[in-house]
Amino acid sequence: MLSVRDRIQQQVFRLNGLAMNEFDLSQPAGDPGLYGPDSVIWRVHGDFSSMLCGGISALLMQMLHPLALAGVWDHSRFREDMMGRLRRTSQFIAVTTFGNTQDAATLIERVKRIHLWVTGVDAAGTPYAASDPALLTWVHVAETSRFLAAHLRYKNPQLSLAEQDRYYAEAARVAEALGAEDVPKTAAAVEDYLARMRPELRCDARTREVLALLMDAPAPSWQAKPAMHAMMMAGIELLPEWAQQAFGFRFSPLRHRLIRQRLGLLAGVLRWCIRRGAYHRAMQRMGRD
Repeated sequence: MLSVRDRIQQQVFRLNGLAMNEFDLSQPAGDPGLYGPDSVIWRVHGDFSSMLCGGISALLMQMLHPLALAGVWDHSRFREDMMGRLRRTSQFIAVTTFGNTQDAATLIERVKRIHLWVTGVDAAGTPYAASDPALLTWVHVAETSRFLAAHLRYKNPQLSLAEQDRYYAEAARVAEALGAEDVPKTAAAVEDYLARMRPELRCDARTREVLALLMDAPAPSWQAKPAMHAMMMAGIELLPEWAQQAFGFRFSPLRHRLIRQRLGLLAGVLRWCIRRGAYHRAMQRMGRD
């Protein structure tokens, strides 16, 4: 019989790309992949709790761009299979961060081929293409900025500015391999970029439907539903204030504090339970487990 700790770990793995069992992050021995264990990105992406919170926030941030939203809306089954979409995204991040060199390259090329078929027009009639370098840069920056924000809030607030800059520079390698251009590679450059992008963003009926679908996403068990809700609220609260307000959220100081306290407690439980996550498997490959 599984222990409580193992049952929680098992349910967590149903939510992420490891459940797909397509790539073995523990092999081959000694292959550092794109980054290796001394990189900052291994530290930031290695904490499942903050990454899950950051991932929720990243998806909402990305969907504020009408062209990014249109690509997902027209070419993805996320409305019927939200968890499948989240697992595939989780797999891409896990393999490109922690996987061996060949597997990371394989997945990058797969996504590039998929992007070539993702074209159309948005709700306002503006053409889009998932392979557009500017759109790829938006998706990347929205994602990495929320991952780092979650890490700073819920894992390591003491991560230095130099290390934050290293994280952005490291993460840009995958974005550029996918075709992104002019990718900001420092914390200051990311903040400037987000400020410049704000006039292009909007929250419409489609964007709010994405939020509703996330809030109603199925939990792996009824016991996990309160934890899922706490994670969802923490992801929303992690958004910049202007993005929170775009979605119709205005949190009081007390509400901010309660959301962060609950997520802090949940993160501690998840860290205690998860012993075979992507980071652990990659460290095993490098002989550092």
